[in-house]
Amino acid sequence: MFKRKRLVILLSIPIIAFLFIAGYFKQNYVVPIIMYHSVSPDANPKNRLAVTPETFDRQMRFLKNNHYNVVSLEVLSRLIKEKKKIPPKTIAITFDDGYRDNYAYAFPVLKKYNLCATLFIIVNEVGRPQADRLNWDEIKVMQDSGVVNVASHGLGPDPLIKIKSEGELKREIFESKRLLQEKLAADINAFSYPEGMFDAKIRQLVIDAGYALAVATNPGPEYPDDDIFALKRLRISENASNMFIFAVETSGFYTFMKEFKKSHRRHKAH
Repeated sequence: MFKRKRLVILLSIPIIAFLFIAGYFKQNYVVPIIMYHSVSPDANPKNRLAVTPETFDRQMRFLKNNHYNVVSLEVLSRLIKEKKKIPPKTIAITFDDGYRDNYAYAFPVLKKYNLCATLFIIVNEVGRPQADRLNWDEIKVMQDSGVVNVASHGLGPDPLIKIKSEGELKREIFESKRLLQEKLAADINAFSYPEGMFDAKIRQLVIDAGYALAVATNPGPEYPDDDIFALKRLRISENASNMFIFAVETSGFYTFMKEFKKSHRRHKAH
């Protein structure tokens, strides 16, 4: 009798340990929102804002073949806001700035695999003379495709936290939304903080402007994972041409790992 009891206890230990670990990780799971900028044949690992078209195609094929639940940011934010159960392997794809190569290289891949994405446009840079940004015709084609949702990245590229005038802040947030809606004849519901930086006042102005959600980069653990006006994102670079790295980054635990590492470094420094 004693031996049987001991055996039951010994067998229970790994099960309890597994459940504890699984529960701990589940608690620290954050739906991955991946962030791209440029998709260019000239991309190299030193440029953290670019991936090659081949890498991008491989990554999107990985998501498709491994049955990821790719959803729009609006769908994801609604699930979070309504506290609904989010399906396993859910992920959202975003692009910042409005690089022209997004139209040439990323857009055909998204259509090929039928994956949706959100494109954040810097309004005052549309069709600029350098010809490195999308023009209005290209943006309209992407918006009308049903694959891409266009959203605001402000009027200009400068971080909003550097702007002292509340009137100018409002212009960046409110006017960029109005202009995009006017040009595209579509609702603009998402905002991306330039360079991912914001404060409480800026966050509130985004809400006041009527956006349904906003994305940052990684605002840190002080912002809860369910704050739909401070959604955390993961920058994807050419380093993730290795599918193991890409799998880790899209696992849902990479945000926790980054925040834990940052917190550990801060603790060691003190």
